[in-house]
Amino acid sequence: MTLLPEITLLAPARAQTLKMPFVTRRVPRGVMATLLGGERQPRPGDLVLVRVERLGQHRHLELVSGRRSRLFAGDEVVLAYGHRYAPDQFEAEVPDHLGPCHMVAAGGIASCMLSRHGRVRAATQVQPLGLIGDRQGQVINLADHALPAPPAVRRRPFTVAVLGTSMNAGKTETVSHLVRGLAASGLRVGAAKVTGTGSGGDVWSMTDAGARQVLDFTDAGMASTYLADTAQLAAAQQRLIDTLAAQGNDAVVFEVADGLLQRETGLLASSPAFADMVDAVVFAAGDAMGAAMGVGWLRQRGLPVRAASGLMTASPLAAREAAAATGLPVLDLAALSDVGVADVLGWVAVPNQAGVAG
Repeated sequence: MTLLPEITLLAPARAQTLKMPFVTRRVPRGVMATLLGGERQPRPGDLVLVRVERLGQHRHLELVSGRRSRLFAGDEVVLAYGHRYAPDQFEAEVPDHLGPCHMVAAGGIASCMLSRHGRVRAATQVQPLGLIGDRQGQVINLADHALPAPPAVRRRPFTVAVLGTSMNAGKTETVSHLVRGLAASGLRVGAAKVTGTGSGGDVWSMTDAGARQVLDFTDAGMASTYLADTAQLAAAQQRLIDTLAAQGNDAVVFEVADGLLQRETGLLASSPAFADMVDAVVFAAGDAMGAAMGVGWLRQRGLPVRAASGLMTASPLAAREAAAATGLPVLDLAALSDVGVADVLGWVAVPNQAGVAG
């Protein structure tokens, strides 16, 4: 493999023309000043300038603005290195070199594809041109531009977690409609996605639903959360929820990506930090069996599961089966959006640090 030059300048005019994806939205374009090569091993979150070599599954890039920008062979774009776990698309890991790799998510993730779902194309191939550095020649990492620690607050929000059986079980729709229902009851509602792979779709859906503020793990400095450890996951969750609390929200609804059997979802949901933070859980499933198994898994860990929802609610029969199997209310989109959902979830004013209702 031919080594890239150790360090070269990135001309301001060139930097201004580069396509910047969703995952880089906290990184000011003006800090990008150098390209770094040599025998470097990229880390998750490192920014890299790549040239698109061959289009595959991803033919568009989600820009910071939210627009889907069409890609062409020969385009120079900024990506962030990150691992990916997506049973419906790709398994991918950050390489230990700056050689050819893949764009494995439209939100702007560079990685090496290890496997893919049989119904998706091969990943788009890219050629790294160098890690992107600042004026001092230091590699820029998303963590360098993460949210600062928020100020302490007297009262934390009523916090609702949405988990599910898998990708595409209906978690984001559940979160978005919960936001609408809680807001209809008069609460100030923030939303977050605490695990996953950097992509704007879920953030924009929660924003469109009426959340006052929406954050995700990229705001905590992570391109993705795959292969993160429990401490990293818990710290990111804490940072996001504390920030939403400091912004004056009465309630926070957050999504945990993928399914309970996914490594990071299982680690986070099994952690004491998760149990301490969550006041209610809604579980999204595609069928009654998945709902029964998932709710049982959560109850074994002492979590306060209040309702089930998800794709299964498209079938009245499946919803009735799930209600019978779990003993929980099964909420379709209309019920999630209803003003009464706060009561279903057991909302009360959460005590402040002194133990007095705020």
